[in-house]
Amino acid sequence: MPTPHIVQTGVLDLLWQAGPMAKFVLFVLLAASVMSWAIIIMKYRIVKNATAENQKFLNAFWHSKSVDEVFTKAERFTSSPVASVFRAGFKELKRVHTAETKRLDSDSIENIGRSLLRASNSEVISLERYIGWLATTASAAPFVGLFGTVWGIMNSFQNIGATGAANLAVVAPGISEALITTAAGIGAAIPAVVFYNFFNGHIKRIAADMDCFMQDFMNIVQRSAITSRKGD
Repeated sequence: MPTPHIVQTGVLDLLWQAGPMAKFVLFVLLAASVMSWAIIIMKYRIVKNATAENQKFLNAFWHSKSVDEVFTKAERFTSSPVASVFRAGFKELKRVHTAETKRLDSDSIENIGRSLLRASNSEVISLERYIGWLATTASAAPFVGLFGTVWGIMNSFQNIGATGAANLAVVAPGISEALITTAAGIGAAIPAVVFYNFFNGHIKRIAADMDCFMQDFMNIVQRSAITSRKGD
């Protein structure tokens, strides 16, 4: 009795026997996935530290007796975007006070507000850095995988036409090899889209914390300006 032909259907066998185009697609998806996970790990640490230090800084800010005392404490919170915004506003406030006039006029207050806004925008840009890669991977990876699948199926049908055999034993390995690229594309896209939305939500909350702090800081500055005018 002749020995039946054993078709290698394991995943590793299919990857090893894949054509050049399928291997290229899988390499691209693997590189995109590795890059995405590197960004995810890095950004998770950054966002986690920023959120924790923001809370610590705000507690220190509201329990301090003066802005000079807050500035001394703010140097410890290097990962806090809110602390960075405060330092920018405080430096501008000190610059105004070292000018010839000691009174805070409307132009000086506007300069402080612009310094706060510029620092806030800079912090948001820093937090959003590399996040776009996750969005690109989430949207493009499934289509890259689908391209590999379509290419593999085309090759399978070409082989059918060349051999004249269309039974399942001939078609199945080629189709399975082709579908691996789709699975790889989905596998790269899912964590990218999940963490893209996760980071976007946290960055929006951090931006909201900075906006609220800027308003509170400007209120303190304006009250100080009104008090100095009354004192004159």
